[in-house]
Amino acid sequence: MSEITQAEKYLLGQIRQGRPEGWSQLIERYQGRLLAFAHGRLPQRADAEDVVQETFLAFLKTLSNFRGEASLETWLFTILRRKIINVYRSQSSRVTCLLQDVYKPAEGDSRAADPFSQMAASDPTASWYVRRDEQYHLQREALTGALRELVNGFKKSLNFRDLQIVEMLFYCHLSNKDVAEITKVSDKNIAVIKHRCLKQVRGLVAGFGKADDLSSPDFECLLNEVWETQRLSCPKRSTVGAYLLKTLDKAWHDYVEFHLNKLGCHFCRANLEDLKQQTAEEDTSTLRKRIMESTVGFLHKG
Repeated sequence: MSEITQAEKYLLGQIRQGRPEGWSQLIERYQGRLLAFAHGRLPQRADAEDVVQETFLAFLKTLSNFRGEASLETWLFTILRRKIINVYRSQSSRVTCLLQDVYKPAEGDSRAADPFSQMAASDPTASWYVRRDEQYHLQREALTGALRELVNGFKKSLNFRDLQIVEMLFYCHLSNKDVAEITKVSDKNIAVIKHRCLKQVRGLVAGFGKADDLSSPDFECLLNEVWETQRLSCPKRSTVGAYLLKTLDKAWHDYVEFHLNKLGCHFCRANLEDLKQQTAEEDTSTLRKRIMESTVGFLHKG
């Protein structure tokens, strides 16, 4: 989902050469989904438009630091989230969302002191794209590959129940108990699924030659970070579009429905809203064209 595509590489090349048409294409491609995401968090459309504009400006200013470790969409959303967090902090407001925000950190958890800490903590820092620690880079790369294989296995086998469970564990950072209550699966079975997935991931990472890093106490924390920043389980934009058109088979439809409306992935919800807007605009344009074609002959010539 989050690997940089050839089309994105082409756009980057155009932008780095200072070609306005390349920059215009990038803005056109991502403006809608970024604005939908921002407007979902910021009630005033003017504020949403401002942070989207600031996001594109920040993108240009940091372009030389981009290493291609994530897609352009993921990178833009990362910048946008930080801009939104800054707005909320300046307004002393609180971020709201679905499962990701309904389940708050437990009392005594240091994250509870700052309502933005959980949202911000999983984002890569500014130095994430230019980190010089090769060991860290290799560990992260191996873990990304292992998690991607885990997720693809769930999707290929249509095992969406377990995928939903690990999304809640590793993407939403919910406790075993909370996941058990939501899914009506016992705490014990949730723990078994989590253990089995962690064991598989650790085995895959070891297969990439990173066995020395598996004992690190930060392993699961890094796993959470990689899952979210790489958006490993997010359905493709085309899949979200098929969901909107109601052309997915039941298993996929139910999973995308969960991801969008239960898990509440704001990235994918932003894509959905953007696709809805595009569809509405296309429908309006088509109707306008049809009306013009059917009526133009009746215009009175002066």
